[in-house]
Amino acid sequence: MPLETLAFLSTLEQRVGLTDENKATLKSQADWGLQIAPEMADHFYAYLGRDAEMSAILHDENGRIHRLRETFIQWFHEMFTGMDDWGQAYADRRWKIGLVHVRIGIGPQHVVPAMATVIHEVEKRLQVDGQNQALKEALSRICMIDLAFIEQAYVEVSSDAVLRETGWTQGLFRRLIATGARSM
Repeated sequence: MPLETLAFLSTLEQRVGLTDENKATLKSQADWGLQIAPEMADHFYAYLGRDAEMSAILHDENGRIHRLRETFIQWFHEMFTGMDDWGQAYADRRWKIGLVHVRIGIGPQHVVPAMATVIHEVEKRLQVDGQNQALKEALSRICMIDLAFIEQAYVEVSSDAVLRETGWTQGLFRRLIATGARSM
């Protein structure tokens, strides 16, 4: 069963407490977000590039790093604009980004610390640029939502692949996972 992206986004907004005020704060600072996006992309990919496995993925012969960097800048700015006021287009785009991470092999073990690096660097820029606490809170919340989309893509793709290959039901698969988790 495909993920209902807008419902997932709505659930995440409630879980992290992303409010209309947070969204207004982000929108009001969209120009600042676009201004610092290239710098944040540099931090993100510098962090990932220090890992040999990630460096090989990022620096393939097809110029992937350049395309990914441009996508990062767009993604970063979209957190501020919400694209369609954090609606269906935003949710679908976040889902697509998650699927791309799965397809090219940038796993959660890489994305989570890289995102932490970006959050840390954004916090430094917030201080240097005299931005307020409200923007920091709003960015922290939207970053966690976007990160959850990437992680959920791994869960959904993996689950779907196992179910298709084995013919198992979702219920059986979940029971097997729960049993396996209890045995570890």
